[in-house]
Amino acid sequence: MTSVSAVMTPNPAACRINTPVRDVARMMLDSDCGQIPVLDDQNRPIGVVTDRDIAIRMVANSDNGTAIAGDVMTSPIKTVRADSDLKDCICLMEEAKVRRVPVVDASGKLAGIVALADIALAGKSKATAEVVQKVSAPMRVA
Repeated sequence: MTSVSAVMTPNPAACRINTPVRDVARMMLDSDCGQIPVLDDQNRPIGVVTDRDIAIRMVANSDNGTAIAGDVMTSPIKTVRADSDLKDCICLMEEAKVRRVPVVDASGKLAGIVALADIALAGKSKATAEVVQKVSAPMRVA
C-alpha cells in the first residue's frame, strides 16, 4: 500500500481568500504549478485557484485587475488525508475529474498536493494512464 504522503508535494504555496489574483498567478509562476489552495484562518483548504479558473473567470470576463482569490476560486473542493491510500486518492481524482487534490493532515490543515505528475514520477505509470483517461473523458449528462 502506497500512502498519499509518499507521493505528494509537501508544503505547497497557498493563499487566502482576499489574496489578489495577480499574486496568486505569481505564486503559480514561482512554484511552477497550476493550482494554489485557498486557506481559511486555521490553514484549512476552502477552495483552490487553478490556472484555468484565472483564464475563465477573470481574463475571459475582462476583469480590471482587482479580483481576489475568492472571486475566481473553485469551491467546495475535495481533499484527501496524508495517511490515505494512494488508490483512494486516484479514485477521487477520477470521480471528481480533477488533476490535482489538496492533501490535509489529521486536523484538516493543508499538508500537500497530489498531482498527476506526482503519481507519474512515483513510477505509477498504469495508475497515471488510468487517471488521465478517466479525468479527460467527457462528463456524461443524465
